Amino acid sequence: MKKIEISAYEIAQRFVGIKEVSGSTANPQILAMLKLDSNWPDDDSVPWCSGFINYVAWLLRLPRSKSLRARSWLSIGKVIKLDDAKAGFDVVIFKRGSGQQPGPDVIDAPGHVGFFAGIDGGNILVLGGNQSDSVSISSYSKNKLLGVRRLC
Repeated sequence: MKKIEISAYEIAQRFVGIKEVSGSTANPQILAMLKLDSNWPDDDSVPWCSGFINYVAWLLRLPRSKSLRARSWLSIGKVIKLDDAKAGFDVVIFKRGSGQQPGPDVIDAPGHVGFFAGIDGGNILVLGGNQSDSVSISSYSKNKLLGVRRLC
C-alpha cells in the first residue's frame, strides 16, 4: 500500500474560510480546536490562533504546545532561521500589540502563531487561525517575528 504524505500546511489550507460566529453562538469547529487542550473557552471570541495550530498538529501527530498561548510555540520543535523557513513545515511566532513588547524569552505575553506561507517584501505570509476572525492567509511585518519552529 502506498503511503500518503501530507504536510501540516496542506491540512491547514482545508480550513481556509472557517469563521467565528458573531453573537452568543460559536462555530463548533473552532470550539473543537479550543477544547482539544483546554476546557475554559465557551465561545470562539477568544484568541484561537494557537488552538488552530495545535489542532492541525494533533491531526498529523506532530509535536504540539498543548496551550492556547501563541508564544507557547517558541518551546516546540526545532529552531529555524527565517531564511531557511519552508511552507508546509514551519510555524512562525510573532509579537502582538503596539508599543514595546517583550522578546521571545517571555511566553506569557501577547502573540500570534501560524504556518509559514512565504515572504512578500518586508512581510511574512501566514496561514493561520483567528486572522480577521477566520482561517486565512495574512501578512505580518518581519520586525514582529519572535521565532520560526519546524514541527518534525
